[in-house]
Amino acid sequence: MGKVNTVLGPIATEELGITALHEHIGFGLPGCDLDTKWWKQPNEAFEVTIEKLRRFREHGGKTFVDCTGIGNGRDVEYFQVLSRRTGVHIIAVTGFVAGDSALPYFRNKPVEYLTDLFIHEITVGIDNTGAKAGAVKVGVSRGGQLSELDKRIYRAAARAAVRTGVPIITHLSTDAQTAIDVFEEEGLPLNRVLMGHADVGQDADEERDSMIANLGGYVGFDTIGYDTEMENSPYWSRPRQERVEHFLRFIDNGHLDRAVISADANCCALGWPGLKGHSVNYLFEEFLPDLRKAGVSSDVFEQLLVRTPADFLTMQEPRVPRAAKAFEFQESR
Repeated sequence: MGKVNTVLGPIATEELGITALHEHIGFGLPGCDLDTKWWKQPNEAFEVTIEKLRRFREHGGKTFVDCTGIGNGRDVEYFQVLSRRTGVHIIAVTGFVAGDSALPYFRNKPVEYLTDLFIHEITVGIDNTGAKAGAVKVGVSRGGQLSELDKRIYRAAARAAVRTGVPIITHLSTDAQTAIDVFEEEGLPLNRVLMGHADVGQDADEERDSMIANLGGYVGFDTIGYDTEMENSPYWSRPRQERVEHFLRFIDNGHLDRAVISADANCCALGWPGLKGHSVNYLFEEFLPDLRKAGVSSDVFEQLLVRTPADFLTMQEPRVPRAAKAFEFQESR
């Protein structure tokens, strides 16, 4: 029996149920809490978030993976309250959304320090909450290629994943080969990596998607709902039917067991307006009906929302590389 870390403690893999693998309780860039234009009263944010999580539960959803990195609005004590109130398992991550959104304090830290930080949050806990991270978040900075800092973070994440058994979730599939090379150098099999946001409008690349899948990696169609038909849609949006057809081609090419679907939606956006009408529930209320119209069966939905997330999130047997260098996080402060 496998296990997965949630904010209320580890649970058996079998308890995950229907899982949204790439979502946010609330995401914002560092300093967003000081923004007066989009700032919401705590009670308003709480009510909006509770309503969306309860609707997720009504749709059968049981587990919500919050992919908010360090310094981007991650609030584990808040996640714990929400989980208790709604009955939804919430999984928190360690790591950073991308190097360019990491707090300045971390930007010059060596790989060894970052590795130990991630391991600490996975095995000891985040802050003093007692909650342990269930995955590592990494990402590509603006510009289209991994920056030097991004590469350090990816390398540290790979080392932490190897030594703790948790998976890695990426922000964007951009510059995928560079990321794959880093993971390979660190001995991390690609079946422990979800290359996210492969479905964004400005970066769709079906040859890249097939390459990732053929190497054993997971491909994230996880910005579902960012449709150009939506009012004030952001630049990474794309036409709704175009995304559906992209996804159908991917699974028709034999990659169903490598596909991940999620909405990358905020329950309550921080420091920006978010996309009105968009939430994790878009999966159930819009995307799955689109797939049903295309003839996709309920067994495929079971694979996408239950079996694949369970396979991916289950902690693997940790491995300590022979050449691993000890680095004490506590001593580095």
